Amino acid sequence: MAPIVRVKSLDKYFGRLQVLKDINLEVAPKDVICIIGRSGSGKSTFLRCLNFLEEPSAGSIEIEGLSVSAGGKGREHRQRVHDIRLKTGMVFQEFNLFPHMSVLGNVMEGPVTVKGMDRVAATEIAEMNLDRVGLLFKKDEYPNKLSGGQKQRVAIARALAMDPTLMLFDEPTSALDPELIGEVLNVMRKLAQEGTTMLVVTHEMGFAREVADRVVVLAEGEIIEQSEPDELFRAPRDPRTKALIEGYRSGVRDEDALPRGPARRRT
Repeated sequence: MAPIVRVKSLDKYFGRLQVLKDINLEVAPKDVICIIGRSGSGKSTFLRCLNFLEEPSAGSIEIEGLSVSAGGKGREHRQRVHDIRLKTGMVFQEFNLFPHMSVLGNVMEGPVTVKGMDRVAATEIAEMNLDRVGLLFKKDEYPNKLSGGQKQRVAIARALAMDPTLMLFDEPTSALDPELIGEVLNVMRKLAQEGTTMLVVTHEMGFAREVADRVVVLAEGEIIEQSEPDELFRAPRDPRTKALIEGYRSGVRDEDALPRGPARRRT
């Protein structure tokens, strides 16, 4: 099956600091790719480059046949970036909900404002996606009445309402209390079972092992290895991957404390 996402020779600099180095990655339709690595390895920056929240310094990104190269200028480049963003749904660490809008209003906002959809059609789509994440009964509530897990599920519904080709999750459970993490992961499991193409930056190793088709390990801005989760967790090749996994097995959750060092299957 032809890849739906192609990342070629992607670099990212902040000033003189290079935070991504020659990233190459292909993602097939319906794949779930989990990205792991210690804090500061470039995971979040990589996701933000995929939808041009960060402008790549070099390389190209192609999603569903639409390719955008780094360093482009002018109206055509801006239009391509806009079109790439329409193909990606982003779920952040923080929920970023509009506090003055109801749950339904938050989920409707993108289809109405960005896509120009009429409010009747947008309401139907918003309610359908709230139902997908189990929160249709909260549609008239406001964010300050929701738990952290509910807010993140609304954020997922908001991204899904734009009907993206690719869903990007940047540590979606890191801001949640431990007892609320499961409800968000369950929604993500359901999306994976439905065949949603997903790139997930996560520290939830159990989730990665269960749900991912492939696990990608970043260290100091480079992909140091990638493989199916069973293989990677059983026999990591790079010592930095081994240290990362052993740290989680021993209960170390703060990635900065880990040494730098030198699931689901589809038929």
